[in-house]
Amino acid sequence: MIIEPIPNPHLTPEHLAFRDVMRRFVQTEIEPYANEWDEAGEFPRELYKKASAVGLLQLGFPEEYGGVELDQFYGNIASAEMARAGVGGVGASLMSHTIGLPPVAIAGSPELKAKLIPPTLAGEKIFALAITEPSGGSDVANLRTTARRDGDHYVLNGEKTFITSGMRADYITVAVRTGEGGRGGVSLIVVDTATPGFSRTPLRKMGWWASDTATLYFDNCRVPAENLLGEEHHGFRIIMRNFNSERLFMAAGCIGQARTCLEETVNYARERHTFGKPLIQHQVIRHKLADMTMRINASQAYLDHLSWRVMNGESPVADICLLKNQATQTMEFCAREAVQTFGGAGFMRGCKVERIYREVRVNAIGGGAEEIMRDLAARQLGY
Repeated sequence: MIIEPIPNPHLTPEHLAFRDVMRRFVQTEIEPYANEWDEAGEFPRELYKKASAVGLLQLGFPEEYGGVELDQFYGNIASAEMARAGVGGVGASLMSHTIGLPPVAIAGSPELKAKLIPPTLAGEKIFALAITEPSGGSDVANLRTTARRDGDHYVLNGEKTFITSGMRADYITVAVRTGEGGRGGVSLIVVDTATPGFSRTPLRKMGWWASDTATLYFDNCRVPAENLLGEEHHGFRIIMRNFNSERLFMAAGCIGQARTCLEETVNYARERHTFGKPLIQHQVIRHKLADMTMRINASQAYLDHLSWRVMNGESPVADICLLKNQATQTMEFCAREAVQTFGGAGFMRGCKVERIYREVRVNAIGGGAEEIMRDLAARQLGY
């Protein structure tokens, strides 16, 4: 049984056709290999080119550089459909360019855009974003990695950690300190990972096994000054703008994974028999399914409404933060109830709901931890 999202009156036949394309892509190119790739801790690099072939990597990027400038609903659909495979690590790394490349599209020079955007959207190069540091997490205003101007280059020194696609990336957009302390001294610069003085080490994780995650080291890395994005000391605003789109994408994925848990639970409860009848005929199980549905539908409606507001020029930061939290909490509730309903079967490796359950925490932390989201929302609302 496939459980579709609640109706969105803003979706067109084109949106639904794209959903069909994405669903076939996930069913044929990801889902059959999900557990194998998760256990291996990686997926084939060829998947990037396959994703490009169906138009996935190009979403939201300028047409002049090979992108497809479509509305937010297309991104939501893509994220939700990828969640059906129940292997978040694939989506995290496959789509890491959606957080690493937008600053280039927004603030890079025409020459830098022409050099970096087309091969990334074609699946030939991999892009990542590096903000988080060992000393201060995602406290962007107080980051310590430095970039000192030296003639036609910047010299980078410092560390970044928990970087998605950090081991595979060909290019990384790095947040650096070029000025005094605080947000006013932050800049963004693109680093070619072949640069001398750059190194990286892999990290082992609770979830997202199929996604490579790394700590990055910059030891007197000389990066061309033309790789600076926008003006020096003005990177903080670009980073904040980037966070809004990342959180919407994450929320859509969390809701998609919650819906996948619901689908898996309904299907299992119809097949599994206990005490002489199908599991789904027990009232306690039906109540679990109803509660899962309630949370999923509420979160989906919130996502659809906020996406519409963003598409109409608004920047509802507080609501985006609250949506991100609601979506991750919905995912956590549904994953827990799914595994509980599966019982021992849900505790076994290779089960889709088991994989999703392992990935709850990374969604509640990544893109801004729940505590940060609450505080940011409260301050935006004037509380």
